Formats: sequence, C-alpha cells, structure tokens
Amino acid sequence: MPPAQPRVGLFVTCLVDMFRPSVGFAAVKLLEDAGCRVEVPEAQTCCGQPAYNSGDKADAQALARQVIAAFRGYDYVVAPSGSCGGMIVKHYPELFAAGSADHAAALDLARRTHELVSFLTRVMKVAKVTAAFPARATYHDSCSGLRELGIRNEPRQLLASVAGVSLREMTDAEVCCGFGGTFCVKYPGISDKMLEKKLKHIHATGADTLIAGDLGCLMNMAGKLKREGSNVKARHVAEVLAGDYLTPPIAEAE
Repeated sequence: MPPAQPRVGLFVTCLVDMFRPSVGFAAVKLLEDAGCRVEVPEAQTCCGQPAYNSGDKADAQALARQVIAAFRGYDYVVAPSGSCGGMIVKHYPELFAAGSADHAAALDLARRTHELVSFLTRVMKVAKVTAAFPARATYHDSCSGLRELGIRNEPRQLLASVAGVSLREMTDAEVCCGFGGTFCVKYPGISDKMLEKKLKHIHATGADTLIAGDLGCLMNMAGKLKREGSNVKARHVAEVLAGDYLTPPIAEAE
C-alpha cells in the first residue's frame, strides 16, 4: 500500500521539457488529484536512453548516476513515458556490475519508478478520472510501455471514463510506428514505410484524435499526419485524462 500522501518525483523527460510542457502539467494534475505530493527535481537530466541505444555505455552510466542521485528519497518516481520508464526500470540495473553500489542504487530506483498511467491505476488504484474531452479517438500502444512495462489495459480503462471520448481500436495498435528512438535516424526508409502502415490503420478507424503515452511516437506520427494534410490530431494520454483540450494538438503547436 502506498503512503497516505506519497511523495512523488516527476521525471519530466527531455521531449516533454523541450517540446510539450503541457504533458508535464497534466501529469502533475493527475498525480495531485490522486492524492500525491508532487515535486520536480531540478537536477534531473536525460535518462540516457539515446546513449544506451547507441552503445555508448559510459555516457549512459554517467547519466544514470545523475538521475539516481536526483530522485533519491522519493517514495515513487513517475514518468509520462513508457520509453523513459522502461529505461530506468529495465536497463539501469543492466548498466552496472552486480554487487556494486551503483547496481544496488539502480535496483532501488527501478523498484520505485513507474509510467504515469500504470502508476495511477496499479499503485494509486485510480479507476476513473473526472475530465471531459470531445474526441473520436484511437490509441497507439508504444513499444516500450507495452513490451517492457506491460501497459495495455490501463490507458484504455481511464480513457473510458473521460466524458466525450469514444475510443475506436485500430488494427495492429501494438505495432511500432517506426520511431524507435534512434531507429528512425539510422533507418529512415524502413521507418517511413512502418509509419505509412500505421497511418492507414489510424485513418481506417474514422478517429479524429490519436492518443499515445510516449511523446516521441506521437511527434513521429503527428509530423507525418500534418505533412499529409490529415485532420487527425495527436494528443498525449495525460492531456486527455486531465481534460486539457485548450493546448493545440501536437505538430500544430510547433
């Protein structure tokens, strides 16, 4: 059982900090509504995933140590991103030798770290939200959240409680959108073909809003939707659950 008012450190993520602060504000609202005391440590940095995925273990370790230090002492650490959450939970312990002090610290942080929606439902036992957001929506399951953290039903459960949301499942919702962090840079041609298939499935639902839990995936899909002149708007799940329909959709706000 969590403490009566758990002290939560919000891991903002680089993309949210630089491109979509509204996701961070929405996350704070949702956590506070759930009864948490939320703090945002100023010393936090990138989780180190780009370095890790590129084989740069030394820089990944250095960044991991900074994040571990920044979030020491919190009851929980919550990220509005399955990708960053998966990096901390699954890969931080792999960066350090078993039995070392760094490994023990990484394991401690991993045990306290959660993706936002899974934290609300699994830890804080939030079954519904009191928000309204008019949308015919479809949900994309981002790879890290689904495969590393097992998140699938949780966002759909909470989205079903948002007044005005009509959720329409797309074909292959769990298939990668082609972003994959550095994958889209290393293999742009393959990435674009994957993205084309994803957009066909999105349009087939008749949805006017695309929702996901990872900003990288959303920016990737939103960019191509905009280039194609599509009317489908992209939103982070935290924004929809918080009822934030005033912030312009992703891509339009850039």
